[in-house]
Amino acid sequence: MGPALFACLMIALTHAPLGIEVVKRGIIFIDLAIAQIAGLGIIVSSILFDEPSALVVQSVALLLAVIAGSFFHKMESVAKDNLEAIIGVSFVLAASVILLVLAGSTHGGEDLTHLLGGQVLFVTWDHVVGHGLIYVSILVIWFSYPKVRSGLSFYLIFALALTSSVQLVGVYLVFSSLILPALAAFNTTRPHLIAWACGIFSVMIGMLVSIVLDYPSGPVMVVSFVLVTVGYVTGRKILASRRII
Repeated sequence: MGPALFACLMIALTHAPLGIEVVKRGIIFIDLAIAQIAGLGIIVSSILFDEPSALVVQSVALLLAVIAGSFFHKMESVAKDNLEAIIGVSFVLAASVILLVLAGSTHGGEDLTHLLGGQVLFVTWDHVVGHGLIYVSILVIWFSYPKVRSGLSFYLIFALALTSSVQLVGVYLVFSSLILPALAAFNTTRPHLIAWACGIFSVMIGMLVSIVLDYPSGPVMVVSFVLVTVGYVTGRKILASRRII
C-alpha cells in the first residue's frame, strides 16, 4: 500500500494548484479531455508495441496530450466563447476512439476499466520515483515562475502532469483530484492550503476505506473526494452563517 498511498498524495499535492487555475479560468473539463487523450496514447502504445516500456508509454501519451494542449491553446485565442464546448467534444471524441480501438481486443473491457478507474494498488516504488521527479519539477516551476500559468506553457505543464497521473490512478481520479479540492478552496483566503488539505484528507480516507472494505481504491477515492469537498463547503457555509468565520 505504501507506493499507492505515496503516489496518490503526490498527485493530490500537484493537482491542487493546477485545479485552482482551471477553476479560475472556467475550463473545468480540460483536465478530463487531456487525461482521456493521454489515455488514448496509453492504449495506442500498447497496441503498436509489444509490451512497451514505461518510457515508450510515457512518450506516446505525452505526445498526444501535448498536441491536445496546443490545440486548446489555439482555440482559446480563435474561439474563446466556444472553448468549453470544443473541450467537451474532444473528450467525447477521444473516448469514442478508445472504444473503437479496443473493440477487437480480447481484453478491451479490462483495459478500459483500468484506464478509467485506475490500478492504484499496482503502483510500485519505481513508478513513484519516476513520476515523482516530474511532479516535483512541475511544482517548482509552477511556484518559481508564475508566467508559466498563462499562455501555451500552462497547457504544456498541464499535459505533462496529466500524462503521468492518468497512468497511475486513471481518468476518474485525475479529474476528481484536480477539480474537487479546487472547488472547496474557491473564494477562500488561502486556496492552496485548503485545496492541499482537502486532497490529502480525501486520499487518506479513501485509502483507509478501500483497505477496510476491500473495494477498488480508485473509485473509493473518487467518492472520498466528493464527500470531503461537500462536507467542507457545507461546514464552511454553516459556520459563515453563524458569523464564526
